[in-house]
Amino acid sequence: MKISVIGTGYVGLVTGTCLAEVGNDVLCLDVDVNKINLLKQGEIPIYEPDLEDMVRRNVSVGRLRFTLDQAECTDHGLIQFIAVGTPPDEDGSADMQYVTTAARAIGQNMQDYKLIVDKSTVPVGTVDRVRGVIYEELAKRGVEIDFSVASNPEFLKEGAAVDDFMRPDRIVIGADDDKAIELLRTLYTPFNRNHDRLVVMDARSAELTKYAANAMLATRISFMNELALLAEKLGADIEHVRRGIGSDPRIGYHFLYAGCGYGGSCFPKDVKALQRTARENGTGLKILEAVEAVNARQKEVLLDKIRARFGSDLSGKTFALWGLAFKPNTDDMREAPSRMLITGLLAQGAAVSAYDPVAMDETKRLFASEPGLKLANSSMSALEGADALIVVTEWKMFRSPDFSEIRRKLRNAVIFDGRNIYDPDSIRTEGFEYFSIGRP
Repeated sequence: MKISVIGTGYVGLVTGTCLAEVGNDVLCLDVDVNKINLLKQGEIPIYEPDLEDMVRRNVSVGRLRFTLDQAECTDHGLIQFIAVGTPPDEDGSADMQYVTTAARAIGQNMQDYKLIVDKSTVPVGTVDRVRGVIYEELAKRGVEIDFSVASNPEFLKEGAAVDDFMRPDRIVIGADDDKAIELLRTLYTPFNRNHDRLVVMDARSAELTKYAANAMLATRISFMNELALLAEKLGADIEHVRRGIGSDPRIGYHFLYAGCGYGGSCFPKDVKALQRTARENGTGLKILEAVEAVNARQKEVLLDKIRARFGSDLSGKTFALWGLAFKPNTDDMREAPSRMLITGLLAQGAAVSAYDPVAMDETKRLFASEPGLKLANSSMSALEGADALIVVTEWKMFRSPDFSEIRRKLRNAVIFDGRNIYDPDSIRTEGFEYFSIGRP
């Protein structure tokens, strides 16, 4: 099938590349000249495991191409995926200008039937909005051309996006006409061979499903983080609690890990956007208000523990920071707990020596003017002369370090573990003071 993808950000690039991988003829559009030139050379502007090799492979055989030409993009694909950004506006709502612009461009350039598919995370009612914009543009041109609009939300985890797309647990299709449903069913056949993963529904339900999924996962995280603070007060261990409740099949183990808060491009934005949608429709989502408040508070927990150990004036202190991305296997630092922690430490006079396997360039971009932040060449070099180690991102390489080497490099044998990746008894046996989340 001939596929066009508008937007080569995280969702668009993964979608286009994976569709090309199974044999489709894919053309991706972006307005960023530098990004398109980079992609044409088989290089990618983001870090995502396995994606760069897949891009290069499909570019080399001609199944995946990139363009700056909107007319070419519209002409190419029978199916037109809109995968542009929907960043949060000042009021928390999703900024729809890029989606509207993409829809308008399709309406201005289409010459025959197109299926337009919203892949971006968009508010409920966007399919109707896109349909209206295209009708407007066709009316301006004085032409009548048949088209369909559908919702096909993405459920891609950063760090595992390629695997999620190639082996999805569900494929949600929101459409109100049989032609659109059958085209998408055909498109997704290669990803649907083991058992039927398609969940077909109306467009508004599909749009709400995406927000509801992320809001539920964020709720589980904040619920465990709030329990973790109580566990510390009671002398209980949140890790034991996690195993106890996770063994209940009605609850399960996923997203029950206490830590220093969630971040990234999805959960914070989507929780805000869903609350905004509720307010616009005359209702409130009190649980999500609490989820957001708990997460904001949780991002301060590590700093509170550091101040309790070293005092409120941190002048002259240096802290080694392991992990900058909001989660492992990505360089994404949007809403990352590390950002608030770095800002808080620097504001109180401390210096920070930080290391992350892939997010160093993004850190340079975000903190270019901060003289108190040093970016180390390795996890161990970050420890040199530091007063304590702080673990913020649970990269695998941090799970089994040489603790004797850590103790030798640190001024004080102190570890603050924001992700509970170490066993408290083992760490204390190694001679460390150990501070984690929700454990005695």
